[in-house]
Amino acid sequence: RVRVNALRGFESLSLRQPFLIKTSLGKEMPVTQKPEDFYCPPEDACTPIIALDKKEFDGWSKNADKTDAAQAASQGFTGAEGDLAYITGPNGDLTAVLFGLGAVDRAAKLGGLAAKLPEGNYEFEATLSQDETAQAALYWATGQYRFGRYLKKPGKPPRRLKLSSSLDGKRTHTLVQSIFLVRDLINTPPNDMGPDKLAAAAEIIAKEFSASLTVIVGDDLLKQNLPAIHAVGRAAEVAPRLIDMTWGNASDPKVTLVGKGVTFDTGGLDLKSPAGMLLMKKDMGGGALVLGLARVIMAMALPIRLRVLIPAVENSVAGNAYRPSDIIPTRKGISVEIGNTDAEGRVVLCDALALGDEEKPDLMLDFATLTGAAMVALGSDLGALFANDDKLAQGLLKGGEVTGDPLWRLPLWQPYREALKSEPADLNNMANTTYGGAITAALYLEHFVETAKAWAHMDVYCWRTAAKPGRPKGAEAHSLLATFSYLENRFGR
Repeated sequence: RVRVNALRGFESLSLRQPFLIKTSLGKEMPVTQKPEDFYCPPEDACTPIIALDKKEFDGWSKNADKTDAAQAASQGFTGAEGDLAYITGPNGDLTAVLFGLGAVDRAAKLGGLAAKLPEGNYEFEATLSQDETAQAALYWATGQYRFGRYLKKPGKPPRRLKLSSSLDGKRTHTLVQSIFLVRDLINTPPNDMGPDKLAAAAEIIAKEFSASLTVIVGDDLLKQNLPAIHAVGRAAEVAPRLIDMTWGNASDPKVTLVGKGVTFDTGGLDLKSPAGMLLMKKDMGGGALVLGLARVIMAMALPIRLRVLIPAVENSVAGNAYRPSDIIPTRKGISVEIGNTDAEGRVVLCDALALGDEEKPDLMLDFATLTGAAMVALGSDLGALFANDDKLAQGLLKGGEVTGDPLWRLPLWQPYREALKSEPADLNNMANTTYGGAITAALYLEHFVETAKAWAHMDVYCWRTAAKPGRPKGAEAHSLLATFSYLENRFGR
């Protein structure tokens, strides 16, 4: 293995602060906004946001100051979902905000109010469950996320929230910063986010938490028996690499996270259309996700022995690009016929999964923007979950429910393995049918998982096609909250 200095182009003023990246424009900008910018100290004066339904509003109107009730009525506030009214004092100062909460997606809508309110400090007055309180606090910050690194003018100042005393402030801040990290990595354009820069981000996070990091680059992938990663990435100007980070006590349960790190996907020789290529900067979303998730795990000191594996490549076109009908070796010894060079994610993942599997981890999870079929089946909000263990699947689904980060389980339907057969090789990277594409992709990956005690694969979109309350358009850390909730419940102290 070759240890490399992956910090070229990056500088860090403080490893406990958001790291800096020097962009192609020559500017150095924070990779993450600071969570503390969105939350105010408990001693600060705050304007209450009084969340009400119609019945609760009737009770509030009867007991409120007559002037306040008249102001609400004059603004047409009835407690209906989405109603908003501003209550001011004698001097015109804002003294309260009334909000019609409704019954659906309550936490996101409450947290998403930050985008509508005037600058200031606020606190929630609402009847919420503990899970909803935590979600609303997260949405308050994540809904104000802006990717402004390349903009000349800064955005508007953040609105700040007083966290409920029932919440763990460190946990909230850690989750926000990690979500911002994932979004920023995905949003960064490919000229500033190649395999080397993704490795640089991993190195900075590793240094922040004293984790061990090894990066295997270029032809050293062949020497270390990672030929599939090399085959996909060898045509790019920036060499392919495997990012391998470990942290924690060796005696603790082994948890391995594998993330697809295709920093840009042209489709290779099976070239994508211009429209199909437009969002391919997000094809490293799985790699960004595992870095963000690892950061939460380490910051919250979960008692696990963590390993993170990211095959980082750019799928490019050149004279040495891998070709349709090539037969390539893999780490596990399974030969793979290339049916389509645009099905490259599963090819790089198979070497990383095989490597992780050799340790016989207690749990192995992989994350990838793997198939359009998953989005066709589930849309852009739901991540597709595949698991070879029912208890694991149920735990991840529950994590999605309590955090508002939903997953939907699809089957590892074994009869569909037939579609991956190849005559000249052990396996084809492309199924011989256009149906069930997310399932056949998961089944391909399953060939490379043998000794891990439990494994799950998440086929996630990592992008929001339209803004929703608390969830802006653009890059998204799909499945991070669901997965951390599961890991915290299973392995937390």
